[in-house]
Amino acid sequence: MRQTPVRPDASHNAGPFLYGQEADAVARVLEIGQYGHTDVTEEFEAKIAAFLGVEDAVAVTSGTAALHTALIAAGVGHGQEVIVPSLTFCATIQAILAVGAVPRFIEINPATLCVEAQQVVEAVTPATRAVMPVLFGGRAVDLDPIRGTLADRGITVIEDAAHAFGSYADTSRRVGATGVLTCFSFGPIKNLTCGQGGMVIPRTAEEAEQIRRLRLLGVVQSQAERATITSYQVDGFGLRYQLSSINAAIGLAQFDKFATTEVSRKELWRAYRSALHGVEGVELVDVDVDYSVPHLCVVRVPFRDEVFQFMRARNIGVGVHYPPNHLQPAFAPWHRSLPVTEQAGQEILSLPFHQHMTEDDVHRVVAALEQALSTGASR
Repeated sequence: MRQTPVRPDASHNAGPFLYGQEADAVARVLEIGQYGHTDVTEEFEAKIAAFLGVEDAVAVTSGTAALHTALIAAGVGHGQEVIVPSLTFCATIQAILAVGAVPRFIEINPATLCVEAQQVVEAVTPATRAVMPVLFGGRAVDLDPIRGTLADRGITVIEDAAHAFGSYADTSRRVGATGVLTCFSFGPIKNLTCGQGGMVIPRTAEEAEQIRRLRLLGVVQSQAERATITSYQVDGFGLRYQLSSINAAIGLAQFDKFATTEVSRKELWRAYRSALHGVEGVELVDVDVDYSVPHLCVVRVPFRDEVFQFMRARNIGVGVHYPPNHLQPAFAPWHRSLPVTEQAGQEILSLPFHQHMTEDDVHRVVAALEQALSTGASR
């Protein structure tokens, strides 16, 4: 059995957290000699579906690919609008543009950095075809009160749940099990990693089949079927989005330890909450930790850029998730005034948050943050 890699300096934002068996899982795939989409990928899909309590799950190459294929499956196309928060990774917006649609940026709740149902309803126009709530930091977004209204208008909900694998949407259902199109990312630093990968949770068997064809260049036959015939049939547009068995093997090994991951990430976030209690000038963004598997620990601080530089100069790997997209040059045609988002964009700071960290590491990070706020670095 290969051992877990050497623990890095926990003040940094580390790469994937590996338990040790991932390398062995990949080695077994390499020994078989089938590196593309195989029954290993299908086993990974089946385990995720069973975990969520859904009929099906379709693995793809990335979270961005998941969003892209979900938009296509929902029939979102040229010139149509997708309601989306500006405060998200740019991949969310690029997926919208990839289908020829356009983003309609909306505000967020300043306490959670997530959209709310009323904001969504107020943003709907005749051109709206989809709503893409971003489950920031792992927190679920409750659009249940308006789902009927959206459905009546032909508007599809597509969850960007890149941060939220394992989180609960309510007291009994995990994110992905609420009957909307849900997209997960299994990138390097996500709660569950495949090295690189993603997954779509479809709403129907027909939608699952459509997404499977999309991820294989529009080819109708499965890999097993193609092995027994001299030709194959392409019945529509498609992309090369199949998750390899190598990546799926990593995902399976990670999934076997997900119960440990869930507990440790909750404990780490709670340790930060305790350590930050009473620190003047710091507001912790609420992820609803009792029901989420946190992906980030984000605080709002004054003079954020100066604090960022102070922490970085002391080798503490803080970050910013994310610069608002409506202010990005590439997305300027869809700019709207979003003062709440713009204020958040000037204040948010992501603290190091990964499973290599101990409670002592948390206190070291918070002590540096207090120093930054109290010694003039923030003035």
